[in-house]
Amino acid sequence: MSTAGPLSSWHRPLVWFAGSMVVMTFVSIGGLIVDDRVLTGAPIWFKPLKFSVSFVAYALSLAWMLSLLTRARRVGWWAGTVVVVASAVEMVLITTQVFRGKRSHFNVATPFDSAIFNAMGITVAVLWGGALVIAILLFRARIADRASAWAVRLGAVIALAGAGVGFLMTQPTPEQRAAGGRDGSDFVGAHSVGVADGGPSMPLTGWSTTGGDLRIGHFVGMHALQALPLVLLLLAALAPRFTRLRDDRVRTRMTLLAAGTYAALFLLVTWQALRGQSLIHPDAPTLTTLALILAGAAAASWASVAVRGRPPVDTATAPATNSGTKTGVSA
Repeated sequence: MSTAGPLSSWHRPLVWFAGSMVVMTFVSIGGLIVDDRVLTGAPIWFKPLKFSVSFVAYALSLAWMLSLLTRARRVGWWAGTVVVVASAVEMVLITTQVFRGKRSHFNVATPFDSAIFNAMGITVAVLWGGALVIAILLFRARIADRASAWAVRLGAVIALAGAGVGFLMTQPTPEQRAAGGRDGSDFVGAHSVGVADGGPSMPLTGWSTTGGDLRIGHFVGMHALQALPLVLLLLAALAPRFTRLRDDRVRTRMTLLAAGTYAALFLLVTWQALRGQSLIHPDAPTLTTLALILAGAAAASWASVAVRGRPPVDTATAPATNSGTKTGVSA
């Protein structure tokens, strides 16, 4: 059931980039300790800290997934390398603005700030394109374990959708459009919906507590790369206690269900943010939709396990028959 290969088979540039982001994580923590500057309501080193931690998980996930490719491996290597270059450039630009004490995202106050923001837009587009190529290659790869195959494929697709939420953030807010867009405002685009960036926020995440926040959908979508493989690990851990989870068909159905549920939750939090609603203050439509998603997932989960069929036979313990026919065990 495991598809994990040796670390030496992982995409090396992505692994090295993840290592550099570990270093950047500690640099950012040091910055939080010694630098008391605050920008848009948060410590100025908070943004590079969040990006570096996220890039560690993202890069290692892609590095592992690229080791699963069975064809077009060279194309996959170049796609992964493109992701590394784009991600590294984005981190350099973010850190440059931290040293300058300026916002990196949505900042068009000066020609230099605008150039940095435009360059970041290009790097994000390039990164998204590289990730798209990897997702396509994963769908063409012949991965023996079907549950693992669908976990990595659908995880890559949902992560692409999550990354795409970032493009929604670059659109001018109604207030910015009323002010004339780039010609009349120092900032174009925002993380928050219905409220200004930098207002009351949740600890650690920095997500708005008074309005919608597109970073939530962005975060949830991007980390499907880790969430769905974790589902596989959970199923593997439960298999010794639940016989039916040893069946590849059941594990595959459960994986598809997990992907569908995760995608539905990603769409829900994105829809909630677009309506200007804080994650921690859901209204009746949001709660009703959440209840339907969870109820549907629970019902489908029960059905996935309860569907009866010929279970896998343990050849080490199955009794032999004189007729030479296969022996099955009733589910």
